[in-house]
Amino acid sequence: MEGDSVTVFVTVQKIYYPLLCLLGVPANLFTFYMICFRKCGMSNTAIIYLSSLAIVDTFYIMWVILIDLTLTFWIQQPFWHSHPWCGILGFLQYGSLYSSSWIVVVFTIERYLVLRSTTAKQHFSQAGVTKLTCMAIVLVSHLVSVPLGWINVVKPVNFTIHDQNVTLPRCRYREQHYTTTIVWITTFLSGGIPITLVIIFNYLIGFHLCRASNLFTKEERRFMQGRSTRSMLRRTILLLGTVSLAFVVLSLPRFVTYCILRTMYNDDSFNRNDYSIPINVAGDVANMLQNLNSTTNFLLYCMVSRCFRRELVHLLTCGARALDVGSVFTHTTMKIFSVVTDKHSPPVTVMQTESKEGPTTGREQTSNRSRTSVQD
Repeated sequence: MEGDSVTVFVTVQKIYYPLLCLLGVPANLFTFYMICFRKCGMSNTAIIYLSSLAIVDTFYIMWVILIDLTLTFWIQQPFWHSHPWCGILGFLQYGSLYSSSWIVVVFTIERYLVLRSTTAKQHFSQAGVTKLTCMAIVLVSHLVSVPLGWINVVKPVNFTIHDQNVTLPRCRYREQHYTTTIVWITTFLSGGIPITLVIIFNYLIGFHLCRASNLFTKEERRFMQGRSTRSMLRRTILLLGTVSLAFVVLSLPRFVTYCILRTMYNDDSFNRNDYSIPINVAGDVANMLQNLNSTTNFLLYCMVSRCFRRELVHLLTCGARALDVGSVFTHTTMKIFSVVTDKHSPPVTVMQTESKEGPTTGREQTSNRSRTSVQD
C-alpha cells in the first residue's frame, strides 16, 4: 500500500471511528432503555446481562474509540500522551474490554447450565444472583486490568511535521519483559479464551437442543406444538448462532493479527504506522472489526428478536402498545350474539359490556387471560 492508497486508508479510519462514536453511544443507550423499560419478550436474567453489556460497551466506545483512536487521527497531541493519563487510560480500556467479553461468556455458560439442569435453572434464574454476577464480572475485570496501568510510559518521540523535526511526548510500551508478559496474558484473557468458550458452549447448547428434540416421536411433537416444533428449534439455534458468530467473527481477526505482531514483529525498530507492510494494514482492519463489535448489539437484537422489533416500531411511531384479541374484548363493547336455549324457545339476545364506572346489567362473564413471554 503506497502513496494515495495510504492516504485513502488513513482517511477512512479518520471518518470510521468518529462515525462509530456518533452511532454506537446512542445505539447502546437506546438499547439499554429498550431492554429495561420496554417489554421485549426477554427473561429477567437476559435483561440484566444484555443491559449490562450495553453499558460496558458504551464505556468501551468512550475509552477506546473516542479518546484513543479518534483523537489519535484528528489531534496532533492528545491529552492522554502525558502522565498520569497514559496509565489510567490503559486501565480503563482493558477493564471495559474484559467486562464486555466475559459478560458474553458468562451469559452463554449460564444459558447452557439452565438448559441442562433444573437445579441450575432455579438458582441462576433469580434476578439478584444475576445482578451480583454482572457486578462481580465488572469488578474483577477492572482489578485484573490494574497491572496494565504500568505497561505504558511517556517517551519523547521525534516527528517530522511540515518539513520540521519536532519532539513530542508519546505513550509507548515499556521496554521490559514485564510488558510483553502482561500483554500476552491480556490478549488471551480478552480474546483467545472468551472466543473459545463462546464457540464451545454455543455448540453444546445447539447439540443439547437437537438431542432433546429427538427424544420425542413425531406424533408427540405434533401433539405438543404441532408443525412448528422444528421451525422453533431452528429459530432458537439461529439466534444463538447469530450472536456467537458476530462475537467470534469480529474479535478473532484482532486476536490473530495481534499474536503475529507480538511474535514476528515484536521489535522496537518496527514502524507500526508503515502501511507498506501488509501486517500493519491487516492489524488496523482487525481493529476496525473488533471495535465494530461494541456497536452492533442494537442491530443484532433487531435482526433476531421479533418482540424487540415490535417495541421499537411502536416507540418510533409514538403508537400505543398493540392490544391482543383478549384485550380488545375486555376493553370494548363486545359483540352481540344469540344463545338458543331450546329448540322451540325464542332466541335470547345478550350484550356483554364492561364499564369503567361499575358492573353493567345483564349477563356478565369474566375471562382470565394469561400472557406468555417468549424469550428470543
